Amino acid sequence: MKKLFLSATIVLGGLTSFASTSTSPISNSIVKTISIQDEYTEIKLEEVPSAVTDALKKAYPDAVLSKAYKNAASQYKLDVTVGDKVGSVYANADGTWVKK
Repeated sequence: MKKLFLSATIVLGGLTSFASTSTSPISNSIVKTISIQDEYTEIKLEEVPSAVTDALKKAYPDAVLSKAYKNAASQYKLDVTVGDKVGSVYANADGTWVKK
């Protein structure tokens, strides 16, 4: 009987230590992401100046223009597809590229 009682105590003690090590305090962290945009509004593809489309054809001959956007500073954001890659390029109204 003593051995049974001792075995039960050892097993319970082992489970208690296992339970206490497996539960660690949970820390909640809040990550805030702030996205700053230059307030581009979508425009029709026909509204993109020819200087911008010519610059696009010269820089990326295989590019397909899918969407165009314009901001108050007359800068254009062009969503383009080249092969299987999709991305955005930025240009001024005169067709010079803008780094963003």
